[in-house]
Amino acid sequence: MPDVAIVGGGPAGLSAALFTGKNGLETVVFDTDETWMHKAHLFNYPGIRSISGEEFMKLTRGQVRDRGADVRVGEEVTDIEPDDDGFWIETDDDEYVADYVVLATGADRSVAEDLGVEFDDEGTVNVDLQMETSVDDLYATGAMVRAEEWQAVIAAGDGAAAALNILSKEKGEHFHDFDVPDDVPGLESE
Repeated sequence: MPDVAIVGGGPAGLSAALFTGKNGLETVVFDTDETWMHKAHLFNYPGIRSISGEEFMKLTRGQVRDRGADVRVGEEVTDIEPDDDGFWIETDDDEYVADYVVLATGADRSVAEDLGVEFDDEGTVNVDLQMETSVDDLYATGAMVRAEEWQAVIAAGDGAAAALNILSKEKGEHFHDFDVPDDVPGLESE
């Protein structure tokens, strides 16, 4: 069973999965493959001069898998229920229990509504600075929390913030994910 279940496989969900998977938490991403990235072309993402949304998704999914997360393209979440053990998650294929859930479903806020989270005056999911909702250990990211601010790099930052907060809770102290060349296979200093 995963420690972290991420609902949505766009930039926010994949960013969260990158951090949690890389740092030892069992992570699963449920990706319906309906992200707006399929229509995008990125010229405004740091470190990328120009890339199609399709290529960005392919590369990012591969990076997330390489860091240990399980990306399940086509497996849609049909229900989420909080319980004493975390969250009970149901898909058409299986049932899961996770300690944390990150919602990264773009502008579709229906899952958040079903879970009874608080919304703000603009109709977006109300979160704190770490992207946590009014439901403990439930996070919301990207377009779910920002009225009309649908941008890949913002969404990825939201996913990273949620992941670092989850990792901080798990470690019992503020967690920082900062790599140096010695941490990267093949780049170790001699």
